[in-house]
Amino acid sequence: MTVYVDDMYQTEFGRYGRMKMSHMIANTSVELLAMAKTIGVQKRWLQHAGEAGEHFDIAKCKRDLAIAAGAVPITIRQCSAMCARRRVTGDLGSPDGAEQWLAAYASRRRAPETEGRP
Repeated sequence: MTVYVDDMYQTEFGRYGRMKMSHMIANTSVELLAMAKTIGVQKRWLQHAGEAGEHFDIAKCKRDLAIAAGAVPITIRQCSAMCARRRVTGDLGSPDGAEQWLAAYASRRRAPETEGRP
């Protein structure tokens, strides 16, 4: 089981005023809350508790603390794909191949729409 932190802080939408923000996700709520406690993020900042999109928005300084405490850095695209996979399968999976999984899933969902068309 692992905690992940994305690189949203590198994008324009990762800015909140002067702060640079990232998402922190994990395979389980227990892991996510344990890491939040370790890096000094209050439980009340948990977003979408108990849902596939459960995460914390954390400042870059907290991201650095999380990585030092064992969190795995991922890209924002991997984070999005992993959360989509959890919505479908109930499991985040790993960041390796997450974007490919999402592309294949989207392709399978579109396939019936295009079958039988010239």
